Amino acid sequence: MKEKFSIAVLGDGGWGTTIAGLLSDKGYKVTLWSAFADYAALLNKKRINPRFFPGYKIPKAITITSDLSLALQDKQLIVIAVPSQYLRGVLKKVKKLKPPHRAIFLSVVKGIENKTLKRMSEVIHEELGNVRVAVLSGPTIAQEVAQKIPTTIVVSAYEKDLRLFLQGVFMTERFRVYTNEDLIGIELGGSLKNVIAIACGISDGLGFGTNAKAALLSRGLAEISRLGHAMGGKVSTFSGLSGLGDLVTTCNSVNSRNRYVGEQIGKGKTLAQIQSHMQMVAEGVLTAKSVYELSRKYKVEMPIVREVYNVLYKNKSPLKAVQDLMTRQSKEE
Repeated sequence: MKEKFSIAVLGDGGWGTTIAGLLSDKGYKVTLWSAFADYAALLNKKRINPRFFPGYKIPKAITITSDLSLALQDKQLIVIAVPSQYLRGVLKKVKKLKPPHRAIFLSVVKGIENKTLKRMSEVIHEELGNVRVAVLSGPTIAQEVAQKIPTTIVVSAYEKDLRLFLQGVFMTERFRVYTNEDLIGIELGGSLKNVIAIACGISDGLGFGTNAKAALLSRGLAEISRLGHAMGGKVSTFSGLSGLGDLVTTCNSVNSRNRYVGEQIGKGKTLAQIQSHMQMVAEGVLTAKSVYELSRKYKVEMPIVREVYNVLYKNKSPLKAVQDLMTRQSKEE
């Protein structure tokens, strides 16, 4: 079955490379697609990913290409691992190439499109029509997964058989996969937590302690749950792997890009200065704008998100943002 089952991973970032390696190690035929021909050639020659995942040896069994048509050819599973702001553009190219009928599209993208405020699965359906879509999300630092450190994650799709099938595809002794039918909640949890991670990074950069971070984590989760429920997700989902689990990981890991951005802002750097030195995308920066707009659209109170938005896009002082959060009108928890 594994020899016949072919998988494409679209996106050569750290997470896409890790997923390609995990699936290849399980015996699946895997093709990793890079958007740029020169970088694909480098990956093929060196079998390392110096820009996005240095130190990881890409298995020789993985085919690496910048030819999207070749990447999609005869694939039963297409894993989408491109940054959220590039997703629609990549999907338009995929549509023109007419991907295999009944292919499964699995999104591992954590973001919300700025202009439309749509979730990634919604963008996939909008561009590709009535295709089979699933989402894989959870507390998964790529470096740890690649090192085979025990990790848990959750897969979601509206079809039960699809959830169970993908659970089997990805499950290993060190990569435990749960299923959850709440696709909306799973997708939102993985996206919204990045904004709170920026807030936690700002707290770190300002030199605050455990008390402040605990407040941001718990109150941030409350904000995520409120908006998620308003948008159709189940409140219980946000206490699970793609909610609380992913939130704790992203807010505390030294490898978290979103926490890093916040930390540097807390230390006095501007967003432009920080991004100019980053190879990989910190999804929370753009997601903060989308979530702020969603909170207004659904009339959900999200003070932490609002202050992160103000710091990122309105040049508000991080210390002033903290003061405004702490001096809001008193209320019940």
